[in-house]
Amino acid sequence: MKKTIHFAATLLLSVALVSPLFAEEDCPFADCPDAQADRQNPIFQPSISFLANPLPVADSVATTEAEMKPYDEIIPGTEVTIRMIPIPGGRFMMGSPESEEGRSEDESPQHEVQVKPFWMGETTITWIQFRQFQMEDLRKSRPATGTLTERERTADAFAWPTPAWGIPPGLENQNRPGYPASAMTIYAAQMYCRWLTILTGRYYRLPTEAEWEYAARAGTTTAFSFGDDDADIDDYAWWFENSFGDVERVRQLKPNAWGLYDMHGNVAEWVLERWAADTYANRQPNRFASPVRPAATRYASGAGTSDVINVLRGGSADSDDPAELRSARRLRYTEQWRRDDPQYPGSIWWLTNAPHVGFRIVRPLGPPATAEEARQYEPDPEQWWNYRRLNNR
Repeated sequence: MKKTIHFAATLLLSVALVSPLFAEEDCPFADCPDAQADRQNPIFQPSISFLANPLPVADSVATTEAEMKPYDEIIPGTEVTIRMIPIPGGRFMMGSPESEEGRSEDESPQHEVQVKPFWMGETTITWIQFRQFQMEDLRKSRPATGTLTERERTADAFAWPTPAWGIPPGLENQNRPGYPASAMTIYAAQMYCRWLTILTGRYYRLPTEAEWEYAARAGTTTAFSFGDDDADIDDYAWWFENSFGDVERVRQLKPNAWGLYDMHGNVAEWVLERWAADTYANRQPNRFASPVRPAATRYASGAGTSDVINVLRGGSADSDDPAELRSARRLRYTEQWRRDDPQYPGSIWWLTNAPHVGFRIVRPLGPPATAEEARQYEPDPEQWWNYRRLNNR
């Protein structure tokens, strides 16, 4: 009798675990009854719908470039801030000349891009800033008797990262102040931006590839923001020779001319572009800095990833060649960054083998005017829905 009960329980558990895999094929999001309740999650609402009545923060309001000032974004309910630096609009030559040492062919042809004004994070997002999104830290820091605002209740209903199963090496720094958050997917980075938008009422996203290079150059046309000669690289960048491959705290080295730290080295940073060898040849004139091919997010099953090779910029502490840290250098996502992921389906949040991958946020002076315009900058909510059904942790 006990064996029968045990077998029945095991069978029921197996069916419960396996059935979502079949349900996914039988019930696509658009037609699935279960999806109707999920549509109420703020992840399915356009980020621009949360911009009315932003929380007051000193120096954060501007309607023209001339009015833009540095400001400290505050994560509500905490004392955690994110320093935002104004980046003036302008034109620049994107890519590298054929004479630049260490260049790659995908940095060609050089072409002029016009960039609109935006604010950019002074540093990459650090663990103390990212862990508020993971909710555990945020809940602990809120006053026990405090009343949540409508924005906080909405943000609390938002999807946040699962625990990092098979802890990536980068997460060893998560309790050390000042260290960059790392080993997360581009999807996690984009979701952080949407969560922060909901909380603050200001529109945050990842930088486009053109915005990132423009900000890294800070008005220069040289290989690095400090010149063509890499002899001074140790003053500006953490790379293998001065870090032994270890990620270091932010703001220890010199910033570029616009006050941005670690644009060369330390952690490579996600940008909103899918890699292609002919990206620059296909940029349309008068498109400003919009992505040529908007970044794609990887489906959780791990299949069909050939077209999801997203771009990162800046090089990292693991780079052993200064050429990898140049302003024009384009780095690419590789499946090896997920090699040891113990989960099925593969995590949409974490990269188990990429401790040198992080991100930096921007806030455009003029947010998208429509949900359709915003779509090229934001994560696909159905990715989360599919992942949650297959991996309901």
